[in-house]
Formats: sequence, C-alpha cells, structure tokens
Amino acid sequence: MKKLLVILVMLIAFSVNAQWEPSFRLTNASGSSSLSYNNTHNIAANGNILHTVWQDNRDGNLEIYYKRSTDGGTTWGTDTRLTNNTSVSGYPGIAVSGSLVHIIWEDLRNNNWQIYYKRSTDGGVTWGTDTRLTNITQNSNTPSIAVSGSIVHAVWHDNRDGNYEIYYKRSTDGGGSWGSDIRLSNNIESSTYASIAVFGSIVHIVWRDFRDSNFEIYYKRSQDAGLSFGAETRLTSNSGASNSPTIAVSGSVVNTLWDDSRDGTIEIYSKRSIDGGITWGVDQRLTNNTNNAYSYSPSIAVSGSNVHLVWYGNRDSNTDEIYYNRSQDGGVTWGTDTRLTNNSSVSNFPSIEVSGSILHVVYCDNAIGWKIYYLRNLTGNVGIQNISTETPSKYSLSQNYPNPFNSTSNLKFQIVNTEDVKLIVYDIMGKEVQTLVNERLQPGTYEAAFDASSLNTGVYFYKLITNGFTETKKMLLIK
Repeated sequence: MKKLLVILVMLIAFSVNAQWEPSFRLTNASGSSSLSYNNTHNIAANGNILHTVWQDNRDGNLEIYYKRSTDGGTTWGTDTRLTNNTSVSGYPGIAVSGSLVHIIWEDLRNNNWQIYYKRSTDGGVTWGTDTRLTNITQNSNTPSIAVSGSIVHAVWHDNRDGNYEIYYKRSTDGGGSWGSDIRLSNNIESSTYASIAVFGSIVHIVWRDFRDSNFEIYYKRSQDAGLSFGAETRLTSNSGASNSPTIAVSGSVVNTLWDDSRDGTIEIYSKRSIDGGITWGVDQRLTNNTNNAYSYSPSIAVSGSNVHLVWYGNRDSNTDEIYYNRSQDGGVTWGTDTRLTNNSSVSNFPSIEVSGSILHVVYCDNAIGWKIYYLRNLTGNVGIQNISTETPSKYSLSQNYPNPFNSTSNLKFQIVNTEDVKLIVYDIMGKEVQTLVNERLQPGTYEAAFDASSLNTGVYFYKLITNGFTETKKMLLIK
C-alpha cells in the first residue's frame, strides 16, 4: 500500500511539473541580453504570433532587439536589431493589437535619456522608423506601454520639473502620431516606475512614490481613453518600502501587485478593485519567505477570471529562481507556488503573457552569460475552468457572455463523455484566431475565457468540436 501511495505521489508531481515545458534559449549571440524592469511587458501575443523584445550589447553597446514566433512559441525566427546608434538604447516594452506591434524604450542618443517608440504594421515582419516621444533637456526613463484598438498609451517618469514625476502620452491612430505630454503626479518627492493597463476606454496607472518619506504605491485612472485623469489614490500605507508595481485589468476587475518589505522579508503583495478602480480592497500577501529570503519583481497577465503571476526569488537556498502562481477567481484566492526554474545560475526579471489557454514566460539567466530564455504551459487548463463535475444529460455550447463584449468574454460548454475537446475561435473570414481548448476532458460543464484585447472590432465565431458533437456560435467584439 505504501509503495502504491509513493507511486501516486510521484505521478501527481510529474503531472503538475509536466504542465510547463523545459526552458528554451532565445538568444545565442555573444554579449549580454537582458529584460526590463517588471513595470512593462517584454512579451506580447496575438493568437499564435508571439513577440518579444530585449536589450543586448552584442554590438558593443546596448541596442534593442526583437524576435517572434508564428506558431505559439514552438519555433522562433531570427533576432532583429531595432535600434542602431552609438549610444545606449534600453529598457524596452511591447504591446500588440492585431497586426500592429508597438515598442517603447529609453535612449541616450540625445546626450540625455529620452523615450523612443517604433512600430510594425505587419505583425513584426518589417519595422518603421524611430519616433522620439520626449524632447526635454532632462532625463525620461522606464517607459511602459499599453494598447486598446487604435489608441496607444505610454507612461514614464522624468525630471524636467526638478524631481521625478509621472508623465503620460497617447496616440489615437495606432502610433502614427502622438499627442502632448501630460503630467500625472505633482509632489516634491520622486514618483517613478509607472505601469499601465487598459480595458476599452478605461486607463489604469500605478507607480511608486516617495512623497510620504517612504516608498508607497499610488494609482490614477482615466475614463475617457487618456483624454483626462482623475485624482490620485494611495494604495499602500505601511512602514516598509513598497516597490515594483505592476497592473492588469479584465473588465471591471483591476489587479495590482508589488514587492513589499513590511514584514521584514521582501514579499509579493496584491490589491484589487472590482469596480474599475473606484474603490480598492485590502492588501493580500501572496508569498511567504523565511530566513531573509526575498520575492521580487512581479509580472502579471489576465485572461477572464484567471490572473497569472510570475516573479523571482531565492527562497530555496539557491540563487534567484522563477516562480509562478495563479488565481482562478479574479485575484480573490490564489493557488500554491510553482517553481519554474531550478539551476545553480541566476534567473530573474520574468515577464508573462497569456494567449488563449497558453502561458508564455520570458526571463533572464546567466548560466552561460546573460541570455533570454522562454518557457510555456500548453496544458490548456490555465484558461479553462471546470465549473461542474456532474455529468450533463446532453452536449451543449452556450452563447458567450457578455455579448457584445469589449476585450474579454466567457464561453461555456458541456460534454457527456471523456474525450478530446477543441474550442476554437475564428474571424469572419474563417481564419483561426485562438485555440481556447485542445485537450482530453472528463464529463462536466466547463467555462473558457476568451481574451480578445489584441483583436479588432468585428464578428467572430467559436466552434466546439468533440467526438460526438460539433456546434458553432457567433459573437460580437466592440471596442
């Protein structure tokens, strides 16, 4: 009996670990490759097309490089150098909407740090010219970028006013032209490391702020796609330093995370709003370290009610490793931590993206010099929930809800046998957009989240395919 239990435990452990594929090395050139601070994303997805961006000194100075996969991360193309100047280009961030890929970074070519932008209109095949977004005599640093349809939003901090403040800028034509700079913070101390997320016309921004003689997290939002902004909201209030804020949104649920030293060790904390940022719940501690271990630099991605989190830390008496956790109820409760890397080298600064039911993570590792690595989770159960294990009396595919929808909708279906199941979304031309489910499921009622934040307004179709049942329904995306 004891032997059987040991075997079962081993099989369960293997099943959990097998959800994540082995890491794949993305950069191979000489020199160091590194990712940005956690307030911006270094990986973005549009269906099966993945885009990643990093900084690299293979050419003698730091330049911005780009790489893409057109098959969901199975294979990757060649490195593309996006900047070419004798000064430093670094700290890139990326966002995607359909075939438009937007990249932002900080650049020293003007003898002080300025924010630059570049875009591709064909899914990363070719790239336009560099666009300088700031033009001041002081420094502009650590940009973050987000996109909703044709409106592109950028935030950063700069010291044009004598101390660092948060600034914002937007484009209403997909990055073709840009409006004026808008100052979002106003105090005598530094406001830095802003992170931005957008859902429809609601823009959410968090940053760290020293106005209270201690680093705290502040928040601000716009209800009109960045045309104007409301008042600031202080999200943290404690004696420890709150750093590394990041933010993600799905509908009216907003999740912000940061690392915090209030408990003597540096831990990951979260806070959420269920009314689009109007009011906020209590702080929630997500990690629990001992012996002066730490957890740093959270990165989050959302798909419906699933919130995915990665960070790095040294809790296992090792150098820094990458960890993962998720919430299936919009950030109310969280599962157990999963360690994604396990080696004697340093792994840090992860960035996470979700596309359909697949998770994608990029991170840095110095096993053979600093390089960029990639790993993914293909099991499909990260974006699907079994909401009832009772065997249904018949197969069914329900109408998505909400419908029409803005960016995210839920698709529910029932199956009566244990069988292979596919749930696929197509555009109006019949082209596959996302595979939400592709796995063997037990009888029951399931719900899958469809994240259409990178897609354009229009009619889409979703099709359930099983051994004994096939059905297609129509839905309408309006942005």
